[in-house]
Amino acid sequence: MRKIVLMMSISLDGYIEGPGQDISWHRVDDEVHRHANDTVARMGGLLHGRVMYELMAGYWPTADSDPEAGPIMTEFAGIWRDIPKVVYSRTLRHADWNTTIAREVVPEEVRALKEQPGGDLGLGGADLAAAFLRHDLVDEFHVYVHPVLLGDGKPLFPRTDPRTTSLRLTESRTFGNGVVLLRHERLQPEARSDVPGTSEAGR
Repeated sequence: MRKIVLMMSISLDGYIEGPGQDISWHRVDDEVHRHANDTVARMGGLLHGRVMYELMAGYWPTADSDPEAGPIMTEFAGIWRDIPKVVYSRTLRHADWNTTIAREVVPEEVRALKEQPGGDLGLGGADLAAAFLRHDLVDEFHVYVHPVLLGDGKPLFPRTDPRTTSLRLTESRTFGNGVVLLRHERLQPEARSDVPGTSEAGR
C-alpha cells in the first residue's frame, strides 16, 4: 500500500513560515533542490491545500521557460507538471496540470487512494497536514530543518491534539548549507512494544 508522506521545510523552532507568510529564510541550494527533485520524481502523486497549490501553480508550470532557471529548476518544472495532484479546496473551481479537486479530507477516500498502484503520495501545506493528522492518515514525515530561528510564524504541527504519536527515525542527512533532513515513520500499534514507556508494564 502507498504511504502518505508529509514533506515540509521548517525553521529550527518549528515554523514553516515567518510573519506575513515570509519564506525568504529557506536555504534551498542545488544540493537540497536536487534531493527534492529525486524524491518527488519517485512519488505517485502530490496532495496540496489550495494555498500551496496556487503558490506552486503560479510558477512551476512555466518555470522551464525562464532563461534564468538552472537545470535543476527546469527539471522540477516538468516533474511538477506531469505528476498527478489532488488539491483540497472548498472554493477552487478549476485546476490544471493533471490536478483533481477534492472538497474535503474524507478518510475512506484517502485510504482508497493509498490502495491504488504507484508510488507514495507527498503531502504539503500546514492546514492540510493538520487535517490529515487529525484523521491519523500520515505515515511518514520528511522534514527539512533549516538552521534559522524565526521566533514567530506559522507552526507545522497543530497544538490542539493531545494524542502522542510514536515515530521511528529512518534517516538523517546533513546538507552542505546546514539544512538537515529528518525522516520518521509512524509506528503501528503492534510495533510500539519496543519503544520505552509503551509496553503494558510502562502504562
